[in-house]
Amino acid sequence: MDITLALGGGGVKGYAHIGVLRTLERAGFKIKAIAGTSAGGMVGAIYAAGYSPDEIEEHLAALDLSRLYKRNHGDGPSILGLSGALQVLTKLLGEKTFAETRIPFACTAVDLDLGMPLILNEGPLLDAVMATIAVPGIFPPKLWNGRLLVDGGVLDPVPVSLARKLAPNIPVVAVALSPPLTNWSDQKRAPRLLSTLPLLNRLNQIRLAQSFNIFLRSIDIAGCYLTDLRLTMEQPDVIIRPQVGPIGFMDKIDPLEVIEKGEKAAAAVVPKLKSLNGWRYRLSNRLPWLSDFFKQSTYDA
Repeated sequence: MDITLALGGGGVKGYAHIGVLRTLERAGFKIKAIAGTSAGGMVGAIYAAGYSPDEIEEHLAALDLSRLYKRNHGDGPSILGLSGALQVLTKLLGEKTFAETRIPFACTAVDLDLGMPLILNEGPLLDAVMATIAVPGIFPPKLWNGRLLVDGGVLDPVPVSLARKLAPNIPVVAVALSPPLTNWSDQKRAPRLLSTLPLLNRLNQIRLAQSFNIFLRSIDIAGCYLTDLRLTMEQPDVIIRPQVGPIGFMDKIDPLEVIEKGEKAAAAVVPKLKSLNGWRYRLSNRLPWLSDFFKQSTYDA
């Protein structure tokens, strides 16, 4: 049973993608393509490069997250850096290119000068991932072929349309790391914030740290609204929503717990997803005029 995935952004909540991948594989689904944004682009790239979900967990779950955010002298304007993340991703991806992935993969970024979305699907995977995770203001923008790029989630937090283009005529499963808008006010926030950032943790009682808290919280809120808008517009076949809403963009977490939340959320949609493969897409392939009707029926777990 073939599916394609659209993996959304969400900072440390992106660990849930590992659990989703593992559960879908174990349920017998063949992931034919992945489109990713931000954290979803990073996990998707590592998976497309040939790593299993278990191997991704082994490499990422034991990381000291505070070390990922170190700045280098030559970094662009930003609060934090990504030199630690670059070291980890260089070890995992090396010089592998999009042409060498085991399945079609693409990720998204935004051209900071033109204000336009950009699909990254050629050249080195490492450069593309560093662009798609470059949250503006927090991390340095990425220079790519003369263009200054930032996180694709600025415009499209869950790239459903891109996933559909990568593998037409098979179900698109969107993994959204924010709750539906109807549930947003019910989310209980985890204890705040910045405990993964030693320097800012020492400044937690002064204005700089409090301003950073507000900025990160604002990213979460804007991402939730934009995610729901894009999902309504693009109509994936199934939406998986791991219960990670209370987790902030850069909160201190137990990665294994977040991965488990991804597993549980994916397991809940397996029966529905199997029913889609059973008849819906075979019928729409034979009768193309039905495909528009089917796109209007999204299953949101």
